[in-house]
Amino acid sequence: MYTDKTLVCKDCNQEFVFSASEQEFYAEKGFTNEPGRCPECRAARKAQRNGYNRAPRQMFTVTCSDCGAETTVPFQPSGDRPVYCRECYQAHRNNW
Repeated sequence: MYTDKTLVCKDCNQEFVFSASEQEFYAEKGFTNEPGRCPECRAARKAQRNGYNRAPRQMFTVTCSDCGAETTVPFQPSGDRPVYCRECYQAHRNNW
């Protein structure tokens, strides 16, 4: 019923094959449009959407308010609230 089709990627203008099995999958899922991008450009676009190209999160070194251990946190403490290491945070969280 389905046969392989050669399509042109709208991002990189390279030809790619839209295989019969992919066409069948698209039909099962109810997709009516053919893919406009090659698999490589689709993967790159998906990674960009999911934030994989995002800069690494800045971490701040602090001293735990309970045990005094040095730890890192993904926010800059304001100084008006205690900051805990992972273990102390879990212990406090279980008591809340």
